[in-house]
Amino acid sequence: MVSVPSALILTVLMGGGIFFCRVLPFLFFRHRQDVSPAPGEAFGPLLEFVEKLVPPVAMTVLAVNAISVPFTADLLQGLSALIAAGFTALVHLWKRNSLFSICGGTLVYLCIERVLPKLLG
Repeated sequence: MVSVPSALILTVLMGGGIFFCRVLPFLFFRHRQDVSPAPGEAFGPLLEFVEKLVPPVAMTVLAVNAISVPFTADLLQGLSALIAAGFTALVHLWKRNSLFSICGGTLVYLCIERVLPKLLG
């Protein structure tokens, strides 16, 4: 059990770390009017790489993690996560609406998790 002063110190430190991570880009680009670099600037290729490649890579890592973890816990739970992820992908390809597809996939996952154990006994 962690004492109250230790918990407060840890909370402040974690909050400071999160705040620093959020403020860092604004400190880095504080002298610029626009965030998009000109083609000849020093950070141009690096920022183009980060803008184009990092968000899809991060989403892929999150999706693989969300699907793989239930498979290590239970095959049935992993199957429901895989079905919900497939539903989410299909709805997103159909509607092109992230909020709609994520909410729909979450709803399918929760329904499967509630109904499937009752069906299997």
